Amino acid sequence: MPFPHPHPQRRAPRIQLGASIPALVLKQDGQRARAKLSTISATGGLLQLGHALTQGDFVQVSFQMQAGLVQGLAEMLGPTQPSSDGIRQAFRFVAMGDDDQLTLRIAMDSADDRKQMRFSPPPKRKTL
Repeated sequence: MPFPHPHPQRRAPRIQLGASIPALVLKQDGQRARAKLSTISATGGLLQLGHALTQGDFVQVSFQMQAGLVQGLAEMLGPTQPSSDGIRQAFRFVAMGDDDQLTLRIAMDSADDRKQMRFSPPPKRKTL
């Protein structure tokens, strides 16, 4: 199923994951690449890889969130600067099943909720 981009002119909010999440990238030729997911959004994310994948390649990206397994067809974007842990490379989702979209949305909402709970000041008590 094609992946909806609700506001193509606006960038989707990104969530920086505190701990990198293991991800599996399946290339069109059947080769697999292990990766770590460090940032996620409703439209894509940022992977940490041992070596860069070809920009424009279509791959299947799979990763496990607390809400469940998320799998989607993605287009690899240009790699960023190398880091001590490998290459960081962005991807954008181009197709994803309904269940995967729901799982991703639940995972992102719960991450947003945890961030708000962690950084929001406690409510003030009313004194009588």
